[in-house]
Amino acid sequence: MAVSGGATTTDDSIRKPELNLFQIVNMSFGFFGIQIGFALQNGNVSRIFQTLGADMSTLPLLWLAGPITGLIMQPIVGYFSDKTWGPLGRRRPYFLVGAILTTLALFIMPNSPWLWVAAGTLWILDASLNITMEPFRAFVGDMLPSKQRPLGYSMQTIFIGAGAVLASLAPFVFNAIGVSNEAPDGVIPDNVKWSFYIGGAALFMAVMWTVFTTKEYSPDELEKFGKDEDNIFEQEGGVEKAERPSYTFFSKWGLLITLIGTLFTAAVYFTNGDQQFYILGGGLILLGLLYLWNSSLVKSDKDARNFLSDVLGDLTTMPSVMKRLALVQFFSWVGLFIMWIYTTPAVALQAWGTADATSAAYQDAGDWVGVMFAVQNGVAAVYAFIIASIARKVGTRSLHAFNLLAGAAGFVGYHLFGSQYGLLIPMVGLGMAWGSILALPYAILADALPVRKMGIYMGIFNFFIVLPQILVGGTMGPILRSLESNLAPMVGGVPLLAVLFGAASFCAAAFAMSFVKVDRAA
Repeated sequence: MAVSGGATTTDDSIRKPELNLFQIVNMSFGFFGIQIGFALQNGNVSRIFQTLGADMSTLPLLWLAGPITGLIMQPIVGYFSDKTWGPLGRRRPYFLVGAILTTLALFIMPNSPWLWVAAGTLWILDASLNITMEPFRAFVGDMLPSKQRPLGYSMQTIFIGAGAVLASLAPFVFNAIGVSNEAPDGVIPDNVKWSFYIGGAALFMAVMWTVFTTKEYSPDELEKFGKDEDNIFEQEGGVEKAERPSYTFFSKWGLLITLIGTLFTAAVYFTNGDQQFYILGGGLILLGLLYLWNSSLVKSDKDARNFLSDVLGDLTTMPSVMKRLALVQFFSWVGLFIMWIYTTPAVALQAWGTADATSAAYQDAGDWVGVMFAVQNGVAAVYAFIIASIARKVGTRSLHAFNLLAGAAGFVGYHLFGSQYGLLIPMVGLGMAWGSILALPYAILADALPVRKMGIYMGIFNFFIVLPQILVGGTMGPILRSLESNLAPMVGGVPLLAVLFGAASFCAAAFAMSFVKVDRAA
């Protein structure tokens, strides 16, 4: 792979051409496969962990594999995909490599003999999914003019919903046709295994379709396109060119963050606090040390060109729209991560009356959670067909806030509907929120980013997807344990208390959306 060349002269008379619907379908089809992988992970990993002996208090900690690998992989992939150019183009080499690794991980996961093997495989699976997924977000920004970007992200959402519906239903369908959902203690049931096998093959073929049916603009071609005046969202800020801070900024904040992380870690140690809190303290210390390291790199060259300086420099000079959307994404993904971790135990407790992960009733609940997630993703896929046109009429900010509140109502619905069929109703609200989260923030953001940094900024934006998951993974277990004997019984149990935290988080995200300055297009 070669590194792309320098900038060329921009000609405002040359506009990025619009693509036809078939071309947009081809470039988005890989997301059908990617979401099969994510849906199999989201719907079955808690079940696999508990089958292999994990208790509920350790589930958030075990799930940390996903956000931590995302935090590491997404900026790396975004940074290097911006600079890559070769026979397969700019983004497609990463689609290919990620698809191969993801398929292998999906084959391995349901055959894990021990809990530590499953946890380790989750790290590999999530890293591979991130290698494949992250460039797809930048791919839309690369290939489509502003006018078509909402359609591009909506098309991704349609395929995300379709892939997730099939993957979520797979364990239930396999069981319905006679593949057992029961197995000896410590063994993953056959219906889950076959879901992963077929899902892995489907993922690989879907991503390959996009790799071999699309072409990409070269870096020089992208630079020649003029300013796009057809931005339907007209958000405040635009493409900002803020000057990078000096080395003193990084040294000052590096010392402060390191000190806070050290004091927090010491407080956990001396008060015999929950060990999961060490994740937060250690993360702060690591971030502070990275700032200090970068201060030495930029001391002699303020515009030092290396991965660390570029990521931290761009992180501190994000466009204003991106900063405001980051807060919305943060609270949105706190709620989503809670949903993925606690829906299976919540449904088992609410509709089947069991917390025993080894029971047949719990396995039935796990199969039904797949149906619930299929409904959620089906709603998101259908909603994606009309969400861009609604945004044009009522405004992106108002629509996204409304959808997030619908998701909050869905979480509350876990408490209002006690039967397995009744629990499908809350998934309508959660599906509206999911479809909106996947489309609208990215459509707004893509218009605020420079084309040469589309990948790295999309990677940095995803920090605010993975950081809340790390927060949930490091704190939710201790928080729920502290409330287990008093507040949890009042709302039906620990997992049902957890989903109320999800509702509160979606409400906070809806409120934060009011600070994103987005004007409705004329």
